[in-house]
Amino acid sequence: PWGCEHPLVPSTPWGCEHPLVPSTLWGCKHPLVPSISWGCEHPLVLSTLWGCEHPLVPSIPWGCEHLLVPTSCGTQHPVVPAVPLRWYFGEKVALYFAWLGWYTFLLGIAAAAGLLVFVAGITVFNSSQLSKEICEAKDTIMCPLCDQHCPYWRLSDTCTYARVTHMIDNEGTVLFAMFMAIWATVFLELWKRQRARVVTNWDLYRWDEEEEELALELINNLQHEPRQYQHSYFRSTIILLLVLVMIAVLVGIAHALVIYRVVATALFTQSSSGFLREQADTVAVMTGAVLHYITIVIMSKVNRRVALFLCDLEKPRTFSQRESTFTVKIFTFQFFTNFSSLIYIAFFLGRINGHPGNYVRIAGKWRLEECHPSGCITDLFIQMAIIMLLKQTISNVMEYLNPWQRPKKRRMMLGEEEEAEDPCKRQWLSNYELNEVNIFSLFDEFLEMVIQYSFTTIFVAAFPLAPLLAFCNNLFEIHLDAIKMMRLHRRMVPRKANDIGIWLLVLEAIGILAVIGNGLVIAITSDFIPVLVYKYTYSPCVTENSTGVDCSTGYINHSLSTFRGPVPAPTGLCCRYRDYRNADDYSYTVQFWHIFAARLAFLILFEHVALCVKLIAAWYIPDVPLSVKNTFLGRKHSDLLCSRRRNTDGAPSQPGSAVGAEEPRQQRNRPCVRV
Repeated sequence: PWGCEHPLVPSTPWGCEHPLVPSTLWGCKHPLVPSISWGCEHPLVLSTLWGCEHPLVPSIPWGCEHLLVPTSCGTQHPVVPAVPLRWYFGEKVALYFAWLGWYTFLLGIAAAAGLLVFVAGITVFNSSQLSKEICEAKDTIMCPLCDQHCPYWRLSDTCTYARVTHMIDNEGTVLFAMFMAIWATVFLELWKRQRARVVTNWDLYRWDEEEEELALELINNLQHEPRQYQHSYFRSTIILLLVLVMIAVLVGIAHALVIYRVVATALFTQSSSGFLREQADTVAVMTGAVLHYITIVIMSKVNRRVALFLCDLEKPRTFSQRESTFTVKIFTFQFFTNFSSLIYIAFFLGRINGHPGNYVRIAGKWRLEECHPSGCITDLFIQMAIIMLLKQTISNVMEYLNPWQRPKKRRMMLGEEEEAEDPCKRQWLSNYELNEVNIFSLFDEFLEMVIQYSFTTIFVAAFPLAPLLAFCNNLFEIHLDAIKMMRLHRRMVPRKANDIGIWLLVLEAIGILAVIGNGLVIAITSDFIPVLVYKYTYSPCVTENSTGVDCSTGYINHSLSTFRGPVPAPTGLCCRYRDYRNADDYSYTVQFWHIFAARLAFLILFEHVALCVKLIAAWYIPDVPLSVKNTFLGRKHSDLLCSRRRNTDGAPSQPGSAVGAEEPRQQRNRPCVRV
């Protein structure tokens, strides 16, 4: 029994049930009517019992079921049902968790495929013919890697590095890159179907955000006039120029990282430590990756401020348009911040450095880096591995720990004694002191996942373990995001939505970039094409008709050029370096142009095949499930039938009318119910 009268109808006594939620008994005081007792069930999720304290109302006990994952506490499913979330946080947050759960679920398939490719590469760690030739090339003397304090070195000294390279760079890499291009398309198409089911259940499939914004404005002010669409070519030109300037700054930062690697390599080769001298290139790559991560953290804050400034300059018409333009700008800046250095390593490292006797130098002093004789793909692998690991460890830890640093207690018009006597007011104060939320709280979560999606798809040919790392990270990310929203931050203002907005277009653009990026990695960074050209053009299998030997035998010696310099090498007057140049005038050989043509042909073929497969997959998997289409078909039929009955009931009956004579009265008067 409630013991007081109904707050709206004072003459009506209350019984044992809540007037709005009959099945709920309340265990503490009502937030609006403190004299009313509460029961033990949550007022928003009636079917859920909570086994610990509610993050916003600790006096309400929780059950074993979680608000975000309504399965058993020990076996939470990664795909988060969005219905309870919609009740409390609104459709926009619910769609984020629905998308994140779906992405994580399908990411498990990509993670399994990437792990299989990586394990297959481990099996050829010691059996690769190319790594065997490098390990046995004890008489091959290589040119020095720097100008000072760098001696000649034997190719066999890099045996382990060569084995690691060919563990990553093998035939399985090509298949995995094609698989990921298809996976990205299938993921988006299946998400469109999943989203259609979810928003149809919410009756929001054809909801129009602009129409609702206009309706809200008219509710507040009947004299409201909608803001007209406007476009200024002058303002757009200024914004475009500023965006290009910002991109140039980000590319300049990538150039600074290149200079660091060059200078660090030169300094490490002069170090008193034998380990640093021997592993100067690898240490420079690893420290450069850490420095790249630091620049990502710093520039992320700068990018946000610049994007906000550009949005203010653009003056979007509505909040949704402001959000879309801000998303495009911040993603563009973040993409160049995260990937400029990777693009240099993948496509320019070791290809613009010149040749012995005519090296390209920075400030006329430090010469650019060279690739290892087995290729540059290991450098890209190391760079991506370090950045992803740091982003998924340090960044997530800081993201979770920062909200615990609660702001200073706000001054309240409530004394300490009164606060101590009233538990509900104590709880209200505790909720008020939680970290504030803003319009970018959910945006930051989306941006983090989309950048991760870019790492998982664009350069995945060089790092097959990227989907596995992303999958493991997301299993924790779902729960960390839930904890932040429920316990560490105030509740976000619920917002209605029927899709993830501009992020879907960003994901589709990343899918196209993934096809281009992986095609370039295989064609340019990997040694797949040069080895293939050698096997079918210059190998013993072709020239000597040998069938009992591996067709890649002799490739390493074939891929090295000879330099006859003024300083004699230990075995004579020449040393070897990785390139296809003549020994006389150092011009490119015929083999170089054969490989160049093969790389170009493969790139065109790979991209066209992958894009065709993407288009076929998009056509084969409809965006809207048949169940959703049939639901709307039934609704249209019901509405038309209702309209016809109303017209029939409203029209005067004509003598001899077939409709009035044949249609039973009870059928004409039957109420119209939407299917």
